[in-house]
Amino acid sequence: MRAMRSIVILISGRGSNMQAIVRAAQTEQWPARIAAIISNRADAEGLKFAAAQGIPTAVVANKDYPDREQFDAALRLVIDGFAPDLVVLAGFMRILTAPLVEHYAGRMLNIHPSLLPSFPGMATHRQALQAGVKVHGATVHFVTPMLDHGPIVAQVVVAVLEDDTEQSLEQRVLVEEHQLYPRAVRWFVENRLSIEDGRVHNSAAPHER
Repeated sequence: MRAMRSIVILISGRGSNMQAIVRAAQTEQWPARIAAIISNRADAEGLKFAAAQGIPTAVVANKDYPDREQFDAALRLVIDGFAPDLVVLAGFMRILTAPLVEHYAGRMLNIHPSLLPSFPGMATHRQALQAGVKVHGATVHFVTPMLDHGPIVAQVVVAVLEDDTEQSLEQRVLVEEHQLYPRAVRWFVENRLSIEDGRVHNSAAPHER
């Protein structure tokens, strides 16, 4: 019997991708449990959802620490208290220090609302519209110390329409994120993913991708 995998999810707001992952894990009966939802903000809406699902929650408020290093050290202690096999960033609005990222090397995932390596950083939808690209999308990747880089697990493409605004493009990308991210997390849980020479190899059958 395959061992149950433990997942910790980090959020800063409503955590819509977190909610999509929790629901997928439940309905698809993954061999995994969501061990905790952790936020850097006590008022994050996603904490209410987690509590309603009976998932343990914790808050590590960055405002309580004088610098990123001390905040990350405290965050690591809390995360490790739940002994995760995988740490998932789901709208966690903090840039993590290299020591924290390296501690979870190969077991920390992020989703970014662009087709990386294009448009890293903030305001990705504005960047896409200003660049005049015809396709946009989202990327799930393993986290490395370099912001919005790291081995790519999966991507989804969204067409950019002539009349798109930042808001309309964001909403269409978000709908796709809610499908893409749970699928990528499930691949990790099922031991489908491996990293070789900086590239992710996926053993899932083509129809499962």
